[in-house]
This record gives sequence, C-alpha cells and structure tokens, in this order.
Amino acid sequence: MTTGVLVLVAVAWGGVAGASLPRAVYRFAVPSGDPWRDRCPGGHPVRGWLGGVRCGECASGGVVSEECGSGGVVSGECASGGAYAGADSRPGAPSASHTPSATPSARHTPSASHTASPVPSAALLATVTALVCAALAAATGTRPELAVWLLLAPVGVLLAAVDFRVQRLPDPLTLPLAAAALALLGLTALLPEHAGHWRTALYGALALGVGYYVLYRINPGGMGFGDVKLAVGTGAVLGWYGWPTVLLGTFAAFLLGALYGGALVLARRAGRKTAVPFGPFLLAGTLTGLLIGAYTA
Repeated sequence: MTTGVLVLVAVAWGGVAGASLPRAVYRFAVPSGDPWRDRCPGGHPVRGWLGGVRCGECASGGVVSEECGSGGVVSGECASGGAYAGADSRPGAPSASHTPSATPSARHTPSASHTASPVPSAALLATVTALVCAALAAATGTRPELAVWLLLAPVGVLLAAVDFRVQRLPDPLTLPLAAAALALLGLTALLPEHAGHWRTALYGALALGVGYYVLYRINPGGMGFGDVKLAVGTGAVLGWYGWPTVLLGTFAAFLLGALYGGALVLARRAGRKTAVPFGPFLLAGTLTGLLIGAYTA
C-alpha cells in the first residue's frame, strides 16, 4: 500500500472517529469532582459514549422555552436539533461552562448554563481528527507504528476538547492512554520494519511523568495532576523515536502554551495569573515532535 493510499485511509478513519466524539465530550466535560453527565439538559438519560449530541426526546418536543427540563418543556438549545449544548440546567446540576479565568474547580450557577460554549460540532471534531491522522500517515508512511498513532489520535482530540471546556483531563482517558500506548508499541516492536524502540518509549514515559510531577509539586497552581498523567502517555509516544523527539515534543508543548497565554494577555482576555488548560498544548507539542520524529526516522 502506497503512502498516498494510507493518507486517504487515515482521513476516512479520522473523519469517522472524530464524528463519534461529541457525546463523549459532553459527558466528560464537567468540573473537577463532579460525576460524568448521564442526562441531557432536558433531564433525559444519555446512553453510550460515542455518537452525536442530539437528544431524540428533546428534539421531538414541540414547546420552546428559556428553561430546560421544567415540565417537559424544551429549551431553545434543546429544541434546535436536540443538542446537548452547554451545561445541565436542572436545579443543582453541575455546570461545564467556564471563562478563561476559570480554574478547574470553578462552579457556575444554573443561570449561566446558556452562556456556556457549546460542545464542538461533529464536523469540527471530524475535521480536526482527520487532519491529525492524515499528517501522521504522511509522516510515518507504511511502518507498523502508524496503526498505533491512528488509534491514539482520536483520544488525544477528545482530551483536548474536554480540557479546553473545563480544564480537566479525565482519568478514564489519560491512564488508559498511557497503558495502551506502551502495550501497543510493545506489540509493534515485534513486527518487522518498525522504526522505534520500545525500551526508550518506556523510559520516555517515566521521564516525562516524573518531570511533570516535579513541576506539579513546585507549582500546583500552574500544572494540574491530570497533565502529569497525560505526560506519561505522551512520553511513551515521543520516546518511541528517541530522546531527541522527547525533548522536541516537550519544548514544543511549553512554547505553544506560552504563545497562547501571551496572546490572551495581549488581547486582554486573561491576566498573568489566569489559569489556562495545558493539556491541548501538551498534545499539540507531542504531535509536533511525533511528526518530525516519524518523518526523520
């Protein structure tokens, strides 16, 4: 199979996988300490983790109201396609909305639910995931580790989407990501024509995990423990192609995070002490290092 065909297959895979992520984003995007969502804003059960964000029961309602879930009345957000947009507005329900100044433990009142940023659309998530998978396929080529990168890419997109919404990296995603990366790369190391080293991947996971833990202990306000857990998985991915790739991906992550924070300050949308999600930049830096490492391997 040629690289061009692999890229097309990767685009198709990324599009399908990305389009199935909105429901998981909705359910996972809750403030730290709150349980994962199991109901739509109208109070109807949300089943499963993959798929779109349309609630069939809300979409079938015929009455539009400003408040969601009171007496079977459907809100404007629910009635417009029945999307699980924003946070649950039932009395006492957790809210997932946040501003750039919100910390991971921030809470908002139900009255703020309609100002919450919506769940990313299936089209947006599908496009981003497809582009990531296409870039990985073009850089990696026909080597067997490409299968690992394509399996892990949708999880990375999901983590970035959740962290941007609520500054939280869920354990059910970060911990399995690290375990899956090491296990899959271990199997890949048994196949011919691979271009990496599993032992370095293991050492990279340990090194970044310890390094980020030290940063977390030094400055807990600037580094979340979720970032530490995510760093274990990204360290394994970067370590596959060697220590230069680990250093490059780590540098790119902090550079991208600093540029984003600086842009917010210049735009007067944040102050110097504003908490910003670091997970998306950790993942973006990992992607940058991985692409360069795969291309030069």
